[in-house]
Amino acid sequence: MMAWPMARLEHGFQSIHDAYRPKVLRYLTRLAGVREAEDLTQIVMLKISAGLPDFRGESSLATWIYRIATHAAIDRLRSPQGGAQEPQGEAQEQLLADSTAPSAESTAIRGEMNACIRGFVERLPESYKSVVILSEFEGFENQQIATILGISLDAVKMRLHRAREKLRQDLQTGCSFHRGTHNELACDRVAAVAPPPPRPC
Repeated sequence: MMAWPMARLEHGFQSIHDAYRPKVLRYLTRLAGVREAEDLTQIVMLKISAGLPDFRGESSLATWIYRIATHAAIDRLRSPQGGAQEPQGEAQEQLLADSTAPSAESTAIRGEMNACIRGFVERLPESYKSVVILSEFEGFENQQIATILGISLDAVKMRLHRAREKLRQDLQTGCSFHRGTHNELACDRVAAVAPPPPRPC
């Protein structure tokens, strides 16, 4: 994650908003779902604006912002109204789309695989999902993740190991991987096999 020199904080909240709002929205879409992400992003931006005068740089600005975002998402998911995860759809794909597109076919293949993998990430337990998203999608190092989540470095390493192992097992049983015409890796979700009907007595 990019460092944010303390001097740039003098430009105020607007610079931070412009730089981080798209990232926070993307992160919260992955963590809490597309229906919650926009509202949560607004809440996070308000918290950043209110807390900025007291920010002293003990951690990086990115770590501080993502910690606010993570707590907001967890609070929403644990509330009686929150926690309903919607399936991946066109709206979420548009929010998460990469702005660089080498070709329509390679973009489609990569998007198909990413959507498949994200579907399995979304089904991880909350404690596993947050470390995987922060590490694999947002690019934070383990020590930064520990600061964001307020847990020990050893706990981050343990959760990442267990989450990756569960993902590996889930992908092996739930995805059929293949190569596209340009030798790019893609995957298809394996259809669930219905149990056979009970045999008559």
